[in-house]
Amino acid sequence: MGGKEKVVAAFYPLAFAAQEIGGERVEVENLTPAGAEPHDLEISPRDVRDVREADLVLLLGHGFQPELEKAAGNGDKVLALLDTPSLNRFPNGDPHVWLDPQRYLLIVRQIGSALREKGSTQSLVTRIRALDRDYRSGLAHCARREIVTSHEAFAYLSQRYGLRQVAITGLTPEAEPAPRDLQHVIELVRKTHATTIFFETLVSPRLADTVARETGAKTAVLNPIEGLTPAQAPTAEARQLFCAWHSGSSSRLGARRSSSGRPRRDSAGVPESGISRNGPNSESTRR
Repeated sequence: MGGKEKVVAAFYPLAFAAQEIGGERVEVENLTPAGAEPHDLEISPRDVRDVREADLVLLLGHGFQPELEKAAGNGDKVLALLDTPSLNRFPNGDPHVWLDPQRYLLIVRQIGSALREKGSTQSLVTRIRALDRDYRSGLAHCARREIVTSHEAFAYLSQRYGLRQVAITGLTPEAEPAPRDLQHVIELVRKTHATTIFFETLVSPRLADTVARETGAKTAVLNPIEGLTPAQAPTAEARQLFCAWHSGSSSRLGARRSSSGRPRRDSAGVPESGISRNGPNSESTRR
């Protein structure tokens, strides 16, 4: 492609970083198609060929996408980003490190080093640090520190900003909770007086709708930015979705007023919720 360096990325957050850093010098292919959920991605023979012909392959590793990891192997051109130093991953194997801006910053630096682009890497790092500041200021006066989510994706984000996550399903969004686990979430929502149940764009909102209906809560989107929807994929703004989502997410917490009159927010994604305890500051529905 006109001398461009070919980069194959496992899913959107890695493709975003590679494109922002490499710019016109790289051709970036995101192997997770629009509308697809990246956990356990099934790859095609064409994907295998593209991986083998790439100059750089970006993936998470550690079983997040087993078929891709098997096709990519362990060569010098393969960058397994869950091996990034100082990520301080949770013992339960939670892969959702990109949702914490500080951990994502470390991943961005690894990608920048692989692409040998110091200036554009630093530019993206600066933007991510600004996002971190937005989170800290936006979540400084939460009325509650819990969030109820359909998928146990927000433990790293919760740890960073002193939140607690109550997840309806586990680390993979396709997992179905047992009836008693679903009832446990419903009871926690009632106990904490949560007003919002968060679901995501790439997975059915059925379970979130069930909990909301049983508790009188509303539903809203809190996107783990694992991929693009078909509507987002063709747009010029798609590349910017990652930082745009992050910068707006703290305000999605629903600013309210405390008794002192200061704005107060309900936690990372809007109101009052529960928690998912397979990482710090969370309590899983699984027992």
